[in-house]
Amino acid sequence: MKKTIQLLSLLVIALVGFGSCKKDKDPSTTDFFVGTYRGTVSYNDGTTTINSSDGKVTVTKVGATSYKFFFGNGIPDVTDVNFEKRGDNTYVSVGSGVTGITINESKLTMLVKRGNQTWTADCDR
Repeated sequence: MKKTIQLLSLLVIALVGFGSCKKDKDPSTTDFFVGTYRGTVSYNDGTTTINSSDGKVTVTKVGATSYKFFFGNGIPDVTDVNFEKRGDNTYVSVGSGVTGITINESKLTMLVKRGNQTWTADCDR
């Protein structure tokens, strides 16, 4: 019986995870979201410059407002970003140090500056 409950629990977790990754899933409508946006990304820290027209950013959201942005291409991640709603299901980053990010179900744009580091993204999902 214990194994059956464990198996059912894993199945439910998997179904929730797959449902959260659907392309038409809007990150603003759920407390758990994982989505991958693809397009042009860049990073510069004064000594290293990374540019890619075939980049990707995986966005995760756990909870009401905290997002994390995981880049490919050797670009450092941007984490613990808070957002507020602007218009119909578009969210704009707020708070100190991480402004300049706009996200909705189909588009991610980013121009973030922290000290000497700069991230940009112009991606679609």
